[in-house]
Amino acid sequence: MGAAGKRFEASAAKVDRSRTYQISEAVTLVKGAAFARFDETVDVAVRLGVDPRHADQVVRGTVSLPHGTGKSVRVLVITQGERVREAEAAGADFVGIEYIQRIKDGWLDCDVIVATPDVMGQLGALGRVLGPRGLMPNPKAGTVTMDVGKAVREIKAGKIEFRVDKTGNVHAPVGKVSFQPDQLAANVQAFMDTIVRAKPAAAKGVYIRSATLSSTMGPGVRLETAGYR
Repeated sequence: MGAAGKRFEASAAKVDRSRTYQISEAVTLVKGAAFARFDETVDVAVRLGVDPRHADQVVRGTVSLPHGTGKSVRVLVITQGERVREAEAAGADFVGIEYIQRIKDGWLDCDVIVATPDVMGQLGALGRVLGPRGLMPNPKAGTVTMDVGKAVREIKAGKIEFRVDKTGNVHAPVGKVSFQPDQLAANVQAFMDTIVRAKPAAAKGVYIRSATLSSTMGPGVRLETAGYR
């Protein structure tokens, strides 16, 4: 076993896999079990009691994390006219209609794309490129809007998008190991509350099946979900 494997075993031994933990306890455990030499991302994974094959059971939405993700998000705004200056003033990293052609030529050095409704017709042709990468702007996520300034500011401040995958799981980053425990706890709480509010009317039975908090390299810590059922 390599050094990394030994460090993982040592950190995993700190977590009781047979029980679940309140958010504040889980955050402390995750921070204590992190062992990488970089500032690990803290992720939450939630298993939902939905069947994503049915359109009326797809869970998706956005949440503004109170303390952000700790990650620098590169935002591209595809727009034209007066909205260009508005996007630049809000702190967008890349702005302009010309990025449609750049994406066609293979450019994808951004994390989020915001677009105004008037350019969506041209973006449609890029669906096969942007869709699988989760980059296609969407009105439900607030990334298709005329208020590009507000969208950019919210994304930069920690607004993230989530969507259930084919297996009924939702994953999201909720901060960094270097965050204070109360900051991580507040972010996790905000995410879980939003997931509960996003419950589809068609979902039957137990909605929040399980939830796990973990750092990039560390072991998973199971969250107590009884209060969300």
